[in-house]
Parts: sequence; C-alpha cells; structure tokens
Amino acid sequence: MDPDAVADVDRVPHGGSDDADLLDFSANTNPSRPEGVSDVYEAALADATRYADDRPDYRAAAAGYVDCDAEQIVPTAGGLAALRLAFGVTVGPGDRVAVPEPSFGEYAREIRLQGGEPVGVAHDELLETDPRDVEAAVVCTPNNPTGELPDPDALRSFLADCRAAGTPLVVDEAFLDFTDAASLAGRDGAIVARSLTKMFGLPGIRAGFAVATGELGSRLRAARPVWGLSTPAAEVGAHCLRQTAFVERTRERVASERARLRAALSTEYDVSPSDAPFLLLGVGDASVDRTLERAREGGVAVRDARTFARLDSHIRVAVRRPHENDRLLDALLDGR
Repeated sequence: MDPDAVADVDRVPHGGSDDADLLDFSANTNPSRPEGVSDVYEAALADATRYADDRPDYRAAAAGYVDCDAEQIVPTAGGLAALRLAFGVTVGPGDRVAVPEPSFGEYAREIRLQGGEPVGVAHDELLETDPRDVEAAVVCTPNNPTGELPDPDALRSFLADCRAAGTPLVVDEAFLDFTDAASLAGRDGAIVARSLTKMFGLPGIRAGFAVATGELGSRLRAARPVWGLSTPAAEVGAHCLRQTAFVERTRERVASERARLRAALSTEYDVSPSDAPFLLLGVGDASVDRTLERAREGGVAVRDARTFARLDSHIRVAVRRPHENDRLLDALLDGR
C-alpha cells in the first residue's frame, strides 16, 4: 500500500440497510443459509483458543468448489481481502489498471490505495482493451451492478492476451456461483477472487479466497497475512463449500425468481438482462429519489445505483425468496 495515497482515498458506498422495518433488497446476499452452519460455528469455538493453521481443510474444500489445486488457494477474510491482496502484489505507484464501469467501486479504491491509477472502461468493452496499454486489468463476472456474464470465449481470449502482454488479470467471481459458468481459477495469468458472502448469506463471517498459479501464486502466498482467516470462518466456510445441493437449489430459485421479477418489472422499468442474483432497473422519467422513497413507503430498501460510475437514473434490486419478491413488486409497481 502506498502511504502517500491513503489520505486521498475516500470510502465507497455499498448496499445494505440497518432499518429493521425494511426488507433489504439493496444487498445481494442469499437470504437462506445451508443447514448446520450454527452447529459448525459453535463447535469451532473450542479450537479458537489456538492460532490458526494453514487451513488445509478449507483450502481443499475451496479447491473442490472451483476445480483447481489446493496449493493454488490462498484463504482470505472475505472477497474484498482477496482483491486487496491481488492488487497489493500487482499494482504499484503510477500503474494504470483497466477497470469496468459501472462495476464494484472497491476496485478503483483499492487500486488508488496502492498508488495506482484506475482507468475506467465501459464494462461491455473491457475485453476489447489492449492489455499492453495497462499494468493490470480487472473483470467482474457476472458484472455488478449490470448482472451479465461476459462471453466465455472472449474472456478466455482476453486472458490469453493479458498473459502474452505480461499483464495480470484480476477476476472477481463473487457472484459466479449463482451461474453454471466455469471459473478461471487455476488459469495462468489470472488472480481469481472469490467470496462466500453472496451464495451462503454470511457477510459477517468474512470468508473468501484468492487463486493464482506460478509467480502470481507465489506472490499471494508471500504477501498474505499470517492467521488471516479465523477458525470459525474456516470451519463454517469449509462446511458451506461442500453443500452442493444447497448451491443447486439456490441457483434454480434465483433463476426462476429473476425471470419472474424481470417480466413484471419490465412493464414499468428498463430492466437489464442479468445472470446474477440482482437486477439493474432504469427508472425512466421518474426520479431515482422518488423511486427510493416509494420503495421505503412499501417497506423495502433498494440500492441507489447512482453511486456506480456512468449511472444516473438507476436502482438495483436483489432477487430474494418468492414471498419477499412479491413485496418488492408491490412496492415498486403500486402507484408508480
């Protein structure tokens, strides 16, 4: 991290509502969790009196989840910690890094903390970027907040171009497990960041991991904090990563409910196609502020997407369970 850059870098706004009276559609976390999480967490407390080991069980579970070798797994305290580690070993002062826009605002922040310069590129044009023009590049798959997966052939081709140019590609796959798309984990030239927050509905546990091969993998392992993943997080994480039936049920529910929400909301909003557990809505002639107010009046919180680069008339909504999604439709379609 560049000490000279820290004072000039602001915080990034995120979704999530603390209002207990509102049903939260502003954060994209699964409202359901795998069975047994509480028991695993409770049992892990007995081992929390000792320093954490190298997490072989967690790394094995993560490797099985993304289909790579366990030695390529670097446990982290959440997906954002994986991203910070990735940028920490690839970006230096003055380095230019291609980032998608609109997309997750923490990319630009973390790059600036390293003294680098984020270069915004339209999210649907990033794979056409010449990696020789930048020192690193970032892709979010599926992209947040727009929700679409990049074309897999184009993504693999871009990674090959990055590899040929010696330009590391940081791949944020925080929402990829809601799809059946293949991970880039274990591919040379890529650092993949994964989070257990979204699929397993456990943002407070802070469990994730980074994956890389070769020199990039060596850098990650050298730079990672010692004891960076708590014992309860590692035990719960390993348990969750093996819940394949839960993941499949979640994918099916999200796909079905996303299609239902998109069909209903498209009658009054410009709804972007999405492969993710959320939808981006253009509000058209209505003001975003009025839409946010009507949502609150209807008992739900939605994300003000004006905080994302290049968006000025959008909101983002999560895809939750059917009865909860009914409340969202009532709030957003009633009286508009």
